[in-house]
Amino acid sequence: MNVVVDTSESPHAAHRPVAVDAVVLDDPVLAPRMRVNRAATLPSQYRHLEETGRLNNFRRVAGTYDGPFEGIYFNDSDVYKWLEAAAWALAAGPGDAAGNDLTGMVEAVIDIVAAAQQPDGYLNTWFALERADERWSNLRDLHELYCAGHLIQAAIAHHRATGSRRLLDVAVRFADLIVDTFGPTGEGKREQTDGHEEIELALIELYRTSGEERYLDQAAFFLDLRGRGTIGSSPYHQDATPLREQEAMVGHAVRAVYLNAGAADLVAETGDAALRVALERMWATMTGRRMYVSGGIGARWEGEAFGADYELPNARAYTETCAAIGSLMWSWRMLLLTDADDTRFADLIEWTLYNAVLPGFSVDGGAYFYQNPLADDGAHRRQPWFGCACCPPNVARLIASLPGYVASVTSARAGESDSTHDTVWLHLLAAGTATIRLPGGGAV
Repeated sequence: MNVVVDTSESPHAAHRPVAVDAVVLDDPVLAPRMRVNRAATLPSQYRHLEETGRLNNFRRVAGTYDGPFEGIYFNDSDVYKWLEAAAWALAAGPGDAAGNDLTGMVEAVIDIVAAAQQPDGYLNTWFALERADERWSNLRDLHELYCAGHLIQAAIAHHRATGSRRLLDVAVRFADLIVDTFGPTGEGKREQTDGHEEIELALIELYRTSGEERYLDQAAFFLDLRGRGTIGSSPYHQDATPLREQEAMVGHAVRAVYLNAGAADLVAETGDAALRVALERMWATMTGRRMYVSGGIGARWEGEAFGADYELPNARAYTETCAAIGSLMWSWRMLLLTDADDTRFADLIEWTLYNAVLPGFSVDGGAYFYQNPLADDGAHRRQPWFGCACCPPNVARLIASLPGYVASVTSARAGESDSTHDTVWLHLLAAGTATIRLPGGGAV
């Protein structure tokens, strides 16, 4: 099923997902953004990946490019986010009105990525050659598991959109290596968690895709290590306090909301009551004390971080675009957990999308904001790309998958087996058409 977050078999989720290709938007705001994303944004980002050396880094590892590593140590993640965005766009067909061969671009990038995978399944272009003996040596700072998580998410999206296992098999090999590498020291493994969260939600989605419980267990292991000092006990890395005891959102904003999105996924599978209470508490304190009127989060330039309660300056607001996207992802997962008559999370999703995400890229699809201050003297302008380019492909993958956030389905109540009690819930009020399969059978 071509869905973003697959809770169709999650025992503790209240809502079931709607496929990305089940909804066709034709409203005057979101539909043009989706068309531009497909026709202009994804092709231009592909060119940036090529021109900035991100793809050459993979070719270098595969032995087909003779040159130095280019860019930042986590640049692989930009390639993976672009692949995920393109995969969701492919759900609508192989081409677009501009004549771009999106399928050809995707298949070419998958070829490049797959060729760089090491015999044991490891895949990271920063560490693969001259730094091979430094693998896993700095999980706090060097984003190995973060990059792996984005590979897994891209692979799942591609598999769901196309039915192909080409990228999924690459991701599974790497995920299996991670499972074999990390765990209790008593089992001869590395007892550490990651410095930039992302692997957790990716592993849980891989569990949902494969049915292999070891991926769910691994995600739980990483989440449970928070606050135990395995990466330095810093609030910046959400490692100062065990997750179930945390009172408020702290540290790097993107890391924090990615962490909580993964934790919400875990609750959907396990029903962990203490974890759910903590997530509700943190969501309430974030929205009540540490969020801008736009829905943007992360007030401080220092550390791209949450500030103290009510520390929300306008001109100095950092409010990274990626943080808004992560907030939306977390709220979506909280919505999937929650009784249908609770509209808090749907309201924030819509609020954040229109006021904190869409301003992050231009209407022509070719320029982006990294930071989004709420007051400006006219000097702050969107840019076509960044050295640290996490935001552009992150915007692209959200916009491409947007139909998957429009609606959800709740099943018949206990004792009611027929589909007459299945209910479709609309969360983004946008014009369009939909064909939605119901859990009890049939469609609307």
